[in-house]
Amino acid sequence: MKIVQITDTHFSPSKPHFNGNWEPLAAWIEQSGADLVIHTGDLTVDGADKDDDITFCMGLMREISKPMLLVPGNHDVGHLPGSLQPVDAVRLERWRRLAGPDYWFEDAGNWRLIGLDSQVMGFNDATEEAQFEWLRETLESRGGRRVAMFAHKPLFVDDPDEGDTGYWSIRPTQRRRLYDLIAAHDVALHASGHLHWAWKGKYAHTSLVWGPSAAFIVDTMERKMPGEQLIGAVVHELDDTVASEIVAIPGMATHVLDDVVEEVYPHEAHKVRRKAG
Repeated sequence: MKIVQITDTHFSPSKPHFNGNWEPLAAWIEQSGADLVIHTGDLTVDGADKDDDITFCMGLMREISKPMLLVPGNHDVGHLPGSLQPVDAVRLERWRRLAGPDYWFEDAGNWRLIGLDSQVMGFNDATEEAQFEWLRETLESRGGRRVAMFAHKPLFVDDPDEGDTGYWSIRPTQRRRLYDLIAAHDVALHASGHLHWAWKGKYAHTSLVWGPSAAFIVDTMERKMPGEQLIGAVVHELDDTVASEIVAIPGMATHVLDDVVEEVYPHEAHKVRRKAG
């Protein structure tokens, strides 16, 4: 089975800075031979607060002839408690109504594909617990199938046992719960986005992949991370084993967020100015 993973497209009808990358990306997907496309979040610029952003982006996604599944990112449903746009019932309802479920599973041959909403992990509330209980049941009922997981946030950035990275990765308590479930079941792949860095690695027997953004890279605004900076997608081949290839797609523009952050994400620019001061 061939899966194309795209991520962090950041499209918008009112802030169209990155929309030009859709045409070459869509054309590449159509000729890729993919059986399925999975979008690992940050579909939008501001779907967390704007119906129009999600509606516009879903219209673009429906131009693809291949089946597509999506999980939300922080720009789609919000982020952690105390952030500018924390995940709440209103934001989750907006995503579910306009884009579909925020977590799901799909069986394909001897594989069970699982999409997770990483944005609700870190709240220690009923919504988080319901997803963990669903995940446990979904893994236990896989019937011998191998498992590939897809989420917006990575399990970790620098080290599997690192502390709380805040914005960047799953918090330690929730990460440990995921590690325990991964160890108890045949989870061959955990693929994510969010970081705008492209990287492949391993955790125990699980392949880890960070998909490259289809919108922008980040220069000096944020810290450097493992991997490389490029604009593109990932091709996952699921057979008896997992083979993942990070692909830089011709014709897509390499936008740099630092150059346009005041226009697209002014609150992020304010955060950077405050750190600099």
